Amino acid sequence: MFGSLVLAMLLGFPVAFTLGGLGLGFGYYAMSLGLFNEAFMGNLPLRLFGIVSNELLLSIPFFTFMGAILERCGLAEDLLEGTGQLFGGKPGGLGFAVIIVGAILGAITGTVAASVIAMGVISLPIMVRYGYDMRYATGVIAASGTITQLIPPSLVLVVLADQLGRSVGDMYLGAIGPSLLQTAIFLLFTLGVALLRPQWVPPLPEEARTVRGWPLLKRVLWGMLPSVVLIFLVLGTLFMGLATPTEAGALGAIGGMVLAALHKRLSWSLVWQAMDSTMRVTAMVIFILLGSSVFSLVFQGVDGNLWIEHLLSNLPGGALGFLIVVNLFVFFLAFFLDFFEIAFIVVPLLAPVAQKLGIDLVWFGVLLCVNMQTSFMHPPFGFALFYLRGVADQIHKSGAIAKPIQSRDIYLGAIPWVLMQLGLVAMVIFWPESVTYWLDKEAVVNTDEVHIEMKIEDTGAPEDVPAEVPAEVPVEVPVEVPVEVPVEVPSAPEVQGDSDPAQAVKDALKAR
Repeated sequence: MFGSLVLAMLLGFPVAFTLGGLGLGFGYYAMSLGLFNEAFMGNLPLRLFGIVSNELLLSIPFFTFMGAILERCGLAEDLLEGTGQLFGGKPGGLGFAVIIVGAILGAITGTVAASVIAMGVISLPIMVRYGYDMRYATGVIAASGTITQLIPPSLVLVVLADQLGRSVGDMYLGAIGPSLLQTAIFLLFTLGVALLRPQWVPPLPEEARTVRGWPLLKRVLWGMLPSVVLIFLVLGTLFMGLATPTEAGALGAIGGMVLAALHKRLSWSLVWQAMDSTMRVTAMVIFILLGSSVFSLVFQGVDGNLWIEHLLSNLPGGALGFLIVVNLFVFFLAFFLDFFEIAFIVVPLLAPVAQKLGIDLVWFGVLLCVNMQTSFMHPPFGFALFYLRGVADQIHKSGAIAKPIQSRDIYLGAIPWVLMQLGLVAMVIFWPESVTYWLDKEAVVNTDEVHIEMKIEDTGAPEDVPAEVPAEVPVEVPVEVPVEVPVEVPSAPEVQGDSDPAQAVKDALKAR
């Protein structure tokens, strides 16, 4: 089944219809072989109805709409211009600005395309113009855009929560630590480049830093404060338990339109474009999910899940060996499959094995999310590199840069950042507390240390007198019912006259 799936996708067939068609085809073939009967396929309508009636998936169009609005409202421009002026006077300052803005955009848009395109259009011409190393410039822009996949409210985390059967809130809380670590790793790498190779990341000249003092601070705050408010509106209400994921997404969609209105960019054209983008993304996700449900049902019907479980649960090294093998498998699978396809096809097969090995599924899901980030950064389907390739051509044709940017520089520039992302994968494997620290700790009870004490109140009754039973406690007391047993007693002879009664009794006894 998987061989046919890979072949069909390499031939260019749509993923959703490939999954559904292969699932039905192999299902009828399995029924003809007697591997399962027709009644088993009766589960398919129930599974499909369960998908379309899942309220959790309703948060996907809300978060997508919010990101589509913010992608076009000018917020990224304000953030990049302000932070670029703030840090530009130091070596590597534009790199620091791109990483910080990428993290903020990730927390409010949730889409890689918006971050990479916005930062590429604004920052790449400035970096090239003032002598930044081409490979560093393209690498930092592409890598900072991929932070979006890990920072809440990431759509990947919503999908993984649904596939793993865990709450979106727990997945978002678990992703806080790795997202902060990744941002810190990128900043430290830029600091190292600035210290060891300052000629690669020169500071902006004085004439380029046109804003200083209070106007600069005002510009930075104008970009930062609305973003912080929107982040709290979406994530704060979710973490505090004030809103469900769907409600938090709806708040984010409203907040995105408010931010667009503050930047004087809100229009019917903007809303229409955002709705069109939301419709396309949501339809793609739902169709892939429906197709993967058909495929996975048939795969389970032929006991493929048991084969996967037996294969992976007996790996050397136990849980650690399982995690290493699975992450290597997902990393190479990401060369050919999109992260949605991996989440819908592969994750449902891996989750039961991880649970059987005692692995926390929130930790497992966040670890896979960290790994799947790399799918945006390596060939042949690194979408962040494709977005950057398009931006580079656009800014060259517009005259913003004199020389065209070579694809070789874009791909080679991504290598150090991919290695840093893989380093984060290893860090999360060997340091699970980076994920679980933010989760609510479950109370662990040692039954060997449990002592039960029962206090019996003294009623003050004498020892030979039973204590009174409370009236509200019904007590059944057995009642002895006297039974009359007839005893035949011989009648005494009649005593006549004034005979002696004692003599009469003696005479009667003698008569017996």
